[in-house]
Amino acid sequence: MTSIMNTLPPLIPDIDFDLLPKTDDASALIFEIKRDAMGPHVIKHWGWVEDVQLQIHKKHFAIKPFFQINQGGVCVGIVSFLASVDYIQFGEFYLRGPYRGNGLGTRILQHCLSVADEKGLPVRLEYLKWNPVGRLYLRHGFPVIGENEIHYFLERPISRS
Repeated sequence: MTSIMNTLPPLIPDIDFDLLPKTDDASALIFEIKRDAMGPHVIKHWGWVEDVQLQIHKKHFAIKPFFQINQGGVCVGIVSFLASVDYIQFGEFYLRGPYRGNGLGTRILQHCLSVADEKGLPVRLEYLKWNPVGRLYLRHGFPVIGENEIHYFLERPISRS
């Protein structure tokens, strides 16, 4: 997939998205936030094997752009958002514990979807089958288009409303 965009506009009034550099510090930050958000879901099925999770993370970090999500100057999470000529790949969307469950994830997802709609592109994502985040994606117009043993694959068509 060839990227056509490496920025995310701010979500007014209080959210900024900073593209993270491909550095060890950025990788460590993303992994820390991912461990906090995904650890409980991974542990339920496989246990958290740090080396295995770190290998998976390093592969994703090498090929995906990651944005630090800042609210009022405070890092509240991370997201990967990659626009190509055919679709937007959304994922690796993790909020830190204190920022979950208060509507912030919904605001950020809606913002990213509006960016996709402005570009006239569908949005693709995947998530672990037992991760409750699936409810969020289904509520926002993402039908399941495929699955494997551990993931659902979804694509939200372009919204014209």
